[in-house]
Amino acid sequence: KKLGSRPLLSPPEFASAGAGAMAKYAALASILLGSLVAAVGAADGLVKSDNIKFHDGLSREDKWKSIGHKGITLWMTGLSGSGKSTISVALEHALVTKQPRPYFVYRLDGDNLRFGLNRDLGFSPEDRKENVRRVAEVSRLFAEAGAIVIAGLISPYAADRAYAREVHANASLPFLEVFVDAPLATVESRDPKGLYKKARQGMIKGFTGIDAPYDIPEAPEVHVRTDLNSVTQSVNIIMQHLDQAGIHLPRRFRQLDENEAPTCTAP
Repeated sequence: KKLGSRPLLSPPEFASAGAGAMAKYAALASILLGSLVAAVGAADGLVKSDNIKFHDGLSREDKWKSIGHKGITLWMTGLSGSGKSTISVALEHALVTKQPRPYFVYRLDGDNLRFGLNRDLGFSPEDRKENVRRVAEVSRLFAEAGAIVIAGLISPYAADRAYAREVHANASLPFLEVFVDAPLATVESRDPKGLYKKARQGMIKGFTGIDAPYDIPEAPEVHVRTDLNSVTQSVNIIMQHLDQAGIHLPRRFRQLDENEAPTCTAP
């Protein structure tokens, strides 16, 4: 079974997806969001309280079996204007509404998170590091539950992206770094938020790509050039790598027991 069995055409209407499956996934996402406090933790990586205990519940394998696929995080990194959000939304649509059955997908958008979970963070190097740490931990929670997590944020520092990868590796969860790439001249010409113009005028300080660094990924699992590929082509490239990641689980029919089987009566 492959994700690309139905190609992405254009951003679809969510009404075409299976309502029951989508409601189940939405409920699960709501439960996960309600437990994000545990993911934020202490910035230094140390637990500050001794009066807590980790409580186990349903196993990861049982969660994944109920959904039909493993959890995985797609870490979408790139300059502002490279296309991370556009491709992430298109990929979300492709996985939820353009496949024979909807997948459990959760998209963590860097800007969106700054309205809630990360609203106390700015763009200093220290805040950027904490931003990545929080998103990495939240991504791990969703992947643990079986979601295909699409985490889109600039995450300019290689060390921080390595931390996000390590969080998943320590939990034995698959992780794909997706480099959404476009030349600086291209993203400046797009400038969807007008931020590059402000940075060039000195109105924004510490802007990635202008007066703040961006560490180019050295060995990303996926490299998408958005100046050379359309949104549809970029999404299909990512889905091909998802197929190769082996997240699908074989499904078997559940056998009936004698109490469930109907009895035959003579006419």
